Amino acid sequence: MKQPLSAMLGVEQSARGQRWTERLEPNRLHVATAIAQAHGLPDLLGRILAARGADLQTAERYLDPSLKTLMPDPASLQDMTRAAERMATAITSGETIGIFGDYDVDGASCVALIERFLRNHGRSGAQNCLTYIPDRLTEGYGPSPQALTGLVEEGAQLILTVDCGTAGEEAITATNEAGADVIVLDHHQAGEALPPAFAVVNPNRQDDLSGQGHLAAAGVVFLFLVATAAALRRLGAYEDQAAPDLLGLLDLVALATVCDVVPFKDANRAFIAKGLKVLRLRHNAGLRALADEARLTEAPSTYSLGFVLGPRINAGGRVGASALGARLLATEDESEAATIAARLEALNAHRKAIEAGMLDGATAMADATLAKNPDAPLLFLGDTDWHKGLVGLVAGRLTDRFQRPSFVMTLDADGMATGSARSIPSVDLGLVVRDAVEDGLFVNGGGHAMAAGFSLDWNKREAAEAFLTSRLSNSVANCSASRTLGLDGALSARGATHELIDLLERAGPYGPGHPRPRFAFPAHRVTRLRSFGAGHVRCTLQAADGGRIEAVAFRIEGSPLGDMLVGAEGQQLNLAGNLRRSIWQGRERIELMIDDAAAIQDLPT
Repeated sequence: MKQPLSAMLGVEQSARGQRWTERLEPNRLHVATAIAQAHGLPDLLGRILAARGADLQTAERYLDPSLKTLMPDPASLQDMTRAAERMATAITSGETIGIFGDYDVDGASCVALIERFLRNHGRSGAQNCLTYIPDRLTEGYGPSPQALTGLVEEGAQLILTVDCGTAGEEAITATNEAGADVIVLDHHQAGEALPPAFAVVNPNRQDDLSGQGHLAAAGVVFLFLVATAAALRRLGAYEDQAAPDLLGLLDLVALATVCDVVPFKDANRAFIAKGLKVLRLRHNAGLRALADEARLTEAPSTYSLGFVLGPRINAGGRVGASALGARLLATEDESEAATIAARLEALNAHRKAIEAGMLDGATAMADATLAKNPDAPLLFLGDTDWHKGLVGLVAGRLTDRFQRPSFVMTLDADGMATGSARSIPSVDLGLVVRDAVEDGLFVNGGGHAMAAGFSLDWNKREAAEAFLTSRLSNSVANCSASRTLGLDGALSARGATHELIDLLERAGPYGPGHPRPRFAFPAHRVTRLRSFGAGHVRCTLQAADGGRIEAVAFRIEGSPLGDMLVGAEGQQLNLAGNLRRSIWQGRERIELMIDDAAAIQDLPT
């Protein structure tokens, strides 16, 4: 039997209820040493790589995640060749192509990728390319018969559904009857039955053996464009014109991959690493305008994609016009880009204000629920006043705070509820939501393991909650019982240097499935603590030798972590978090992003 790792610094129960452990398991120490010696790396980097699954043979792929070594053969995805050949034929024969996209960052990026690809082939304007982004609030997720047949009525002979369509049987059947072909380019979990499309390219369909289920929809679309370019080359399309620069589109793929929170593994790491390099060139007019509007002065990183640019692009779909994000990412007009970026900036500020009010109400409901039943495995909350476009964000905030799956809904006057859910690791929401649909408890729904959307008749809420509770109780309990915080080592304030950050970045990019290095800072005194923004806290940490580092923790006010930090001002704590560079008043500095804290334990001698 595998022995549990000893608690690091003796922390068995942190502020967030976690046991601190070394991320690198003892039986992989020799792997870390071998990697460091073979590649001439410091021991710390060898440990970080080994803790993330690298071995002597694969370490180079972690250090240099290149497309040459990590990008899969597009043809390995089921239906890909059929889809690419149909697309190539549509381009060369002058057919009008319709694009139906989702309204989030992934969907907007997919639409922009295809529009830019078609523009490179002289296909732009309403006569050649029609785009439809549904309104999140009035139409909801996925294609409807009215939307797709409307594209056919406008002249579309081939329609691509991107980041959606796998569950669009009714809409695709109607489109077939209207006389157009449909290609689904998606990555959401799929049931056994697939829609009657010309092709369904989805690495998460049950008969797909490519092993690429971790791709974002934009990654699937990128592979589709690679395959389409190859098909066009076979048709002689590039004898008189240059082939498109597909690598120049990887800034969009990186953006979508980060914002859709898919695992940073294999091809995804290559897409992000290369895409960040493209992003630094500032070729995309929309991304350039949005970065300037957001006053983004730091070099592009996964943080700026996920927490600066992504939320602003999403703001259009959540509280404004759903098509704004796709228009911004696709445009080459500087004036249009600046106008849309300014509007998205304003909408994002409006979104924050609405979200803060919703979160206060939802948190109060959650507190009341857990006061009655502290062991409740999930939160199931709804309100008539909540904004339909923000329920997913609030669900995510509740899951982070209460460490259990959260289902958050807004109720319509007709008694229907539309909601979104967010999960914790090892608890598959997509599967249980699909099962609830099959059992007639949800009207519709689907998604990923970590996030799902759904709708239900509010009269069935008690039965639905009971079903979810019965299905999720064991997995949530198992996850809660074994909650650990993996750490890559211990540092002091003086050890958090720019040279260390340079070293750590060699094993990036970091994200889900390839976590950013996290370090313990033992016995650091909390000083100069101050609150700012929506429940954020800043402080200075001082080591015993006098070394100092600035630290920040987001959205913790009123939480156990926030209470511990506030109560310990002037005292010593063990703290844990990851390091980042930030620019403050024109100066670059290193700061600690606090993930957790714990009281100092008396360790056995």
